[in-house]
Amino acid sequence: MTIDRKTKVDGKEEEKEESIAVLEEEGEGEEKTELLYGVENTISRGIQFMQNAKEHMDLFGEKNGPSIIIEFPDVYKNNYIAAKDRGVKIRFITEITEDNIHYCKELMNIVTEFRHLDGLAGGIAVTESEYMTTTTLRKKELLTQVFYSNASEVVKQGQYIFDTFWNKAIPAKQRIREIEQGLEPEFFEVITDNKKATEILVDLAKLAKKEVLFLLPNDRALIRMDRLGVIDYLIGSSLKNGAQVKIVCPLSSDNEEIVDRMSTSAPNINILNGNNTGYGILIVDNKRFLRAELREPFATEFFDAIGYTIYSNSKPSVESFKSIFELLWDERTLNEELKRAYKMQKEFINIAAHELRNPIQPILSISEVLRGMIRDSQQRELLDVTVRNAKRLRQLTEDILDITRIESNLLQLKRERFSLNDMIINCISDFRNQIKNENRDSNLKLEASFSLDEDAYKKDDDKDDILIEADRNRLYQVLSNLLNNAIKFTKEGTISVSVMTKRRKGKEKEKENSYNEIIVSISDTGPGIDPEIFPRLFSKFSTKSETGGTGLGLYISKSIIEAHGGKMWAENNNHNNNNLTGVEKRGTTITFTLPNR
Repeated sequence: MTIDRKTKVDGKEEEKEESIAVLEEEGEGEEKTELLYGVENTISRGIQFMQNAKEHMDLFGEKNGPSIIIEFPDVYKNNYIAAKDRGVKIRFITEITEDNIHYCKELMNIVTEFRHLDGLAGGIAVTESEYMTTTTLRKKELLTQVFYSNASEVVKQGQYIFDTFWNKAIPAKQRIREIEQGLEPEFFEVITDNKKATEILVDLAKLAKKEVLFLLPNDRALIRMDRLGVIDYLIGSSLKNGAQVKIVCPLSSDNEEIVDRMSTSAPNINILNGNNTGYGILIVDNKRFLRAELREPFATEFFDAIGYTIYSNSKPSVESFKSIFELLWDERTLNEELKRAYKMQKEFINIAAHELRNPIQPILSISEVLRGMIRDSQQRELLDVTVRNAKRLRQLTEDILDITRIESNLLQLKRERFSLNDMIINCISDFRNQIKNENRDSNLKLEASFSLDEDAYKKDDDKDDILIEADRNRLYQVLSNLLNNAIKFTKEGTISVSVMTKRRKGKEKEKENSYNEIIVSISDTGPGIDPEIFPRLFSKFSTKSETGGTGLGLYISKSIIEAHGGKMWAENNNHNNNNLTGVEKRGTTITFTLPNR
């Protein structure tokens, strides 16, 4: 097949016969693919192409495309309008620039949908049944060469190409607004090239003017930033531009020097201790953000540490990540403030308790001396009140000091080997004397019982003593607290301390993991634990005002037992056990265990 192509020679038109590559012979209803030369041929094929469109016509062209459509209305513009009037949906993509923006605005009123994409070259057009493409579009010039096909596979491929570009393009209105308002075009990029991500990170640190928000995933990340020079750039931005820099990063001895350097070099750099995360975020001037996945936490270089990275200036995305950072910043700030307040509170309580302790002992000593010198019963009773309240005040100060030690992890145990039997018997004897001196009801009895597991302990010289290695004074304190509570709530009946030993197996079955466990139970026949108090029995200040006391004893006792490696719990006695007497069915049992390896 041949066509006549007009060319100009010495300013005159002359016809020249050129061949056209025809891949399939043209015939009625047959598929054909051809390359057309010459304005007359390309125009003819293009007009027929637009008139054949029934459902949709998708086109993209480089930045010169809009000028060709608008400047040649009889060829393109009017045929676009006619196709749209027939119900054809027209989608168009081009690169919108300052030079072609006026053509694009007019074209927006003609096509159905219009989008912008940077860097387009040439152009394509595809309908439900035909495909055309050209490699070059010259401003305000008609096409002189096109490729055409109605082969279904070619049309299908052309549609795929267009859809790929369409999905990457942005609305034309957005791009026009960016040009007219001098805004930077929005982008959202997923980066898999770690070298490129590193370059972007450094550039962002260099360009910071007003604000930098930096979330680092682990303590080594700060070291990686220092190696890249990012820390020096941030210090420079803070000093030169007054940029506010906020960094949330896990702090450790490894990055301590860098933190000190930043804090002393630039007053506008603030650093808070954070938690380890699986990613890092950098937000600069509320305009751009970089989010990098942490793949290798212990890597020396940033390049080796990261996985995929997201880089964008999308305003909604920037604001979203900024909100996340600010939530973390506020949470860490509040946490630091609470720590400082708690530290100050503990220091105050510790000082106050020590200051209270100093005058109490002289008051007690002098009161005891005076009591021995005075014969007047009324005056002795007044001194008894003084001594009793001074002892309560002394106990309160000791409890406060113990709580301070416990919560500061400063509770130290002075372990020694001693007879648990003797300690318990002596403690019970002391309380019996106390009850007698206070003229308490003689129906209240205190007793102790001991039961040894023969596999756990072997008798030595026919003695049943249970020897234990522990802090004697602290265990005496625990037992005193528990007996004092039992006596306070028991008007009659029996308070019993029972001790038994058992052989326990460790997590492994090896013999060396076996150990002796001592179980101590203090039971009373009082009213039992109030249901309101029971859930928080071992918490600080768990008490009811009518019962008196500070509610600190059980908390301290449980902490002492746990410091020894044991456990403590409480339960009301079994009211459903028919083997118990009426008195025994009432009351409470508090039990604690102690390992004795």
